[in-house]
Amino acid sequence: MSLDILTLREDTPGSDSVLHFNNAGTGLMPRPVLSAITDHLHLEATIGGYEAHYQSNHLYNDTYTAIETLIGAQPGEIALAENATRAWDQVFYGMKLKPGDRIIADQASYASSYLAMLQRVKNDGIVIDAIPNDEHGQVDVEALEKRISSRTRMICATHVPTNSGLVNPAGDIGQVARKHGIPYVLDACQSVGQVPVDVETIGCDFLSATGRKYLRGPRGTGFLYVRTASLDLVEPPFLDLHAAVWTKMNEYEMRPDASRFENWEGYVAGKIGLGRAVRYVLDLGPEQTFARIAMLASSLRDRLRAIPGVRVHDIGLVKGGIVTFSHQHKDSQTIKQALDREKMNVQLSFPEWSRLDAETRGLPVMIRASVHYYNTDEEIDRFCNGIEKICKS
Repeated sequence: MSLDILTLREDTPGSDSVLHFNNAGTGLMPRPVLSAITDHLHLEATIGGYEAHYQSNHLYNDTYTAIETLIGAQPGEIALAENATRAWDQVFYGMKLKPGDRIIADQASYASSYLAMLQRVKNDGIVIDAIPNDEHGQVDVEALEKRISSRTRMICATHVPTNSGLVNPAGDIGQVARKHGIPYVLDACQSVGQVPVDVETIGCDFLSATGRKYLRGPRGTGFLYVRTASLDLVEPPFLDLHAAVWTKMNEYEMRPDASRFENWEGYVAGKIGLGRAVRYVLDLGPEQTFARIAMLASSLRDRLRAIPGVRVHDIGLVKGGIVTFSHQHKDSQTIKQALDREKMNVQLSFPEWSRLDAETRGLPVMIRASVHYYNTDEEIDRFCNGIEKICKS
């Protein structure tokens, strides 16, 4: 079954008012997601927040089921979070590490993750082993395996970086992690909703993701996957009366599943909206949506390369929907400002967002244009014509 792009665009209110190539920042919400959120907010305003949650508990619980289906997880392996960074932090800060323990990180590490690593270097005396990319620009899996030592305690990898079209070979990394029995944490912030993700195929122990990007869900939502067999490898860095039960005056018991990584208060309407967003992509089919995303991005790269002075910076054997580029004479900030005036949404990608990769490749501040399945060839034409006009002015 092919995607009905006209219907998908009619289902996307924002597609009438903007050309949205900033889906790696926030995807445009479809109407069913928007309705799920606003319906619950209206219910809260009408009958009360606690009461609304109780009445909508079936929708809230379906968010877990939908995510489990999307990524191939088992019941009890999903914790809902306010964003991907906090989900990732729960694992990273919960891992018991001693001075001299080593963690492996990839070149695509996002700033929020690497800053956490640097903090633990400073406070706990751990060592970061940053592995190189291979000739294609993706994680060098052979180099990763050679870097493993008796002190390696964790492998931290990025599925899809913030600053290029690359899709890293997450499953190959997982094979190495399983072979050596090392916990594997995957940052899937940019990949879930864009790339088909199956945690069994990948072999990760933990995975963090957000709702607002390619899932097209609301801001302030995300989730953490915790493999049941790996649950006791980490301890939540904080507990509350949701994550644990105060069993005796001086004793407590953590919940027996991934919900120990949650906290009690949260954005209920948003989490219901997240579940609806996951159901939306499941209904369309993740393989179909990714095929269209990759096709549109490939077309955009080709069109941009044909514009004099434009340099496309994407790397990797497999590429997704993120397209990064710069112009040899025109400042990226100036280009973005001109695009903003034409209601063409993009984002700037700064070197400090992914400094290992940026400094290794000598990347400038770039324009990041990220397409989704509801975008069109006509929008690519309009966008590239706009870039050409801006760069000539």
